[in-house]
Amino acid sequence: MEQHHHRFLFFSLVAVLLGAVIAGGGYWAYWNFYERFRPVTIAKNQTEIQHLLDESDWVSPGRTGPVLWMISFRDCADCIAYQRDEFPKLAAANVDTRVIVFARADHEGLQESTAAERATVAELWINRDWNLYARWMATSHKDWTASDLKPAEHDWARTAVVNSTHDYVNQMAPLLKGAGLGDTYPILIWRDRDGFLKACACTDERSYHFIRTDLGAPSEAKKLLDQVKTVIGHATGSTPSSAAKPAASMPPPTTAPETSAPATTPPTASSPTTTAPAPSPAPAQGNFIARAPKKHSNPRAVFY
Repeated sequence: MEQHHHRFLFFSLVAVLLGAVIAGGGYWAYWNFYERFRPVTIAKNQTEIQHLLDESDWVSPGRTGPVLWMISFRDCADCIAYQRDEFPKLAAANVDTRVIVFARADHEGLQESTAAERATVAELWINRDWNLYARWMATSHKDWTASDLKPAEHDWARTAVVNSTHDYVNQMAPLLKGAGLGDTYPILIWRDRDGFLKACACTDERSYHFIRTDLGAPSEAKKLLDQVKTVIGHATGSTPSSAAKPAASMPPPTTAPETSAPATTPPTASSPTTTAPAPSPAPAQGNFIARAPKKHSNPRAVFY
């Protein structure tokens, strides 16, 4: 009897340990594949952050839908990747992508920005020309000379504008850190459908779908959640029902049963011959004329 009691305790302990491992593995999968890429909901410094956003000299295509602010600098690889991959999807949802570009300050006596970059940043903050920003981003960083722009050097006003972009970042960064955001770029800020202010230092594409969902753009959240469920299913030994069920075969279209025409007796000489009325002609179909696509008002504005 005592031996059976020890065996029961042993298997109970194994079951508890196995359950803890499975639960821990499931939580790790949820955190690693989903939760750690979730944006931050800003609960502190909302007024100050919104004021800085509104007062900045952003550039945008001028759409009328939801607003997404992006803070970035020119040779930020993750910023370029986000614009390339996500701006077209956001444009399809009429999202107004407002870009706040800054020139990085010197670090330990070394310049972090080029003269052409500083001239472009100053021009963008002064005139807020989206087409200029589009041309800049469509040209490689090393090939951009800004030859048609006024240089920021030896121009007190434009130098002050470039320095103001440093001040802007220095004011914004502590507010975002206080809300739990990191200091990597691009920094993306938006409001979700309930009006909550959210932010993301999005350096991983697994964060993108959160933004698209909040802004009403095409989302891949369900696909990502299915992947998480698959990992948890393998960890627990159960197979999640994530496989798509085969579509039911469509029944053949029902047709009205054919009715045989009543037999007609040949007319006799004494009865007049009746002729069936001619069927009315089918209404003429309208002529569908393919319309030429509307051309963009500015052929240079090819950047989303």
